Amino acid sequence: MSVKAIANGVKISPRKVSVVASLVRGRTIEDAVVILNNTPRPKSSLAVKKVIESAKANAIHNHGYRSEGLYIQSILVNHGPRLKRIRPVAKGIAHGITRRTSHITVIVDGTLREVKKPTKTSTPKSVNQSKKESK
Repeated sequence: MSVKAIANGVKISPRKVSVVASLVRGRTIEDAVVILNNTPRPKSSLAVKKVIESAKANAIHNHGYRSEGLYIQSILVNHGPRLKRIRPVAKGIAHGITRRTSHITVIVDGTLREVKKPTKTSTPKSVNQSKKESK
């Protein structure tokens, strides 16, 4: 079973984010964070790093995975909604500007923690119960 985290509407072009995402695809979480901290695209690497850390937290806290065995199974960057803006130019003309956004999806997998099943043993009676029985 894999765990995922999604960041929708990140205000960075998907073309720029996908370059950074391809650097960490298939790596462990620890390696990916080190790579992203040293990547020369700070805005894109910060967005990808946040989604990776969110997926890691989801896996550990919600699904019971071990933190050291997690790796990035897949990372997807899709086009988000485009924001259309206008830039005024000479002679009263306006040129259109398209501000692109992206959706980042990270799917993480790893090894599950072993869940200890409670054993059925006789529980010692509490001090108050033993005093009541002796009377």
